[in-house]
Amino acid sequence: SLILLSTQTASSSSNLTFSSNIDSTYKEYIFKFIEIHPATDNAEFQINFRDGGSNYDATKTTAYFRAYNNEGDTDSGVGYNTSQDLAQGTGAAVLAEDIGNGNDESLSGTLRLFDPSSTTFVKHFISRIQSYNGSDYSVDIHVAGMANVTAAIDGVQFSFSSGNIDSGTIKMYGVL
Repeated sequence: SLILLSTQTASSSSNLTFSSNIDSTYKEYIFKFIEIHPATDNAEFQINFRDGGSNYDATKTTAYFRAYNNEGDTDSGVGYNTSQDLAQGTGAAVLAEDIGNGNDESLSGTLRLFDPSSTTFVKHFISRIQSYNGSDYSVDIHVAGMANVTAAIDGVQFSFSSGNIDSGTIKMYGVL
């Protein structure tokens, strides 16, 4: 069962931050992204985690895969994108790249965060996003990774690499 814990709707927001209800109540949390639209063209949608301090800078390692096809059906492919990976990085992890800011361009998808309150193990997460990017591509993006800390994760922050989140909704659920 999914228990809705929080809903945040962007309106020219610099980020959407979830800093409450992430505790030992649930072993898994699901974030649903609904029509997330950037203010700046070709921006990267990204995530960062807080591990007990005041900053969203938990160490992360990720892998980034995508399948894409352009609107004109002249370019398509599937592959691993090393330029979007993190290897023990504290900066934001990219969940989707080159999101367009045209009126019809946005992203939707999910992110699953496992056992963020554990103080023994790293915190695994997986994401799947469908986006329409600034170069008229439909892109299916899979990102997996871990917050490589043993401290509990007590906050999750979503943002774009440049500009604001112009519009869209993120819902956070606890999984029973």
